Amino acid sequence: MTKERSLMTNSNPQYKLTKKDFNQINRRSLFGFQLGWNYERMQNTGYLYTMLPQLRKIYGDKSPELKEMMKTESQFFNTSNFFNTIITGIDLAMQEHEGVKSRETVASLKVGLMGPFAAIGDSIFAALIPTIFGALAASMAAEGNPIGVIIWIIANLAICVFRWKQLHFAYEQGTTLVTDMRDRLNALTDSATVLGVFMVGALVATMINIKFAWVPQIGKVTMDVQKNLDMIIPKLLPALLVGFVYWLLGRKKMTSTKAILIVLVLCVVLGGLGIIAKA
Repeated sequence: MTKERSLMTNSNPQYKLTKKDFNQINRRSLFGFQLGWNYERMQNTGYLYTMLPQLRKIYGDKSPELKEMMKTESQFFNTSNFFNTIITGIDLAMQEHEGVKSRETVASLKVGLMGPFAAIGDSIFAALIPTIFGALAASMAAEGNPIGVIIWIIANLAICVFRWKQLHFAYEQGTTLVTDMRDRLNALTDSATVLGVFMVGALVATMINIKFAWVPQIGKVTMDVQKNLDMIIPKLLPALLVGFVYWLLGRKKMTSTKAILIVLVLCVVLGGLGIIAKA
């Protein structure tokens, strides 16, 4: 029997998540999600840690199905801390109904959702809300009004409650997707993947702030390389840099840490030569 057929034999688990499971996942997410952060796969160990007890209950401890899904859940993952349990809830709902057969769908859905959720969650809960309520609380506290501290505490508690409640909601919706919307699941996965790629493109254009500083002079004519490129393809240099890093990561024995060091050295050298500069 091949490995694929062996894994399919236990592809319809009978375990159903309980309130105790949801509470355990939420506690692990709130207090341990970022503890295993690394430059190689970022939040992958934290993501697996939050749901590992439930995976053991679904597949059985030390089973080949558990090992296979642990490998799937250990792949690269990075999203907003405020939305990560939404993905976890949908993920577990799929595995509860489909078992190890859902591993490809789970991997695709994680890739498709983590980018959009990272942008939305961080912009709202890590930037917008702290700025508004923090400014209000600081202003009142500076005037000696203790209500400012209370407002800040209430705002953060509300965020924690939101993070706690979203898991069960996502799980219920994930169950609906698996049982009642099976035919639309592939479309949802494809749409999420496209949206994730779109968000990556937007981040490349907005977060990588480098430009050509080289301005060659031919006779009495000065040619502004960056200005000419902007007229043809704006943000070409950031796109080329991302493509170069993507190519590096495809090389054997290349890691993200090595790629970061290569980019740092390259930028220092080209910046020192006056070829590139900060935009």
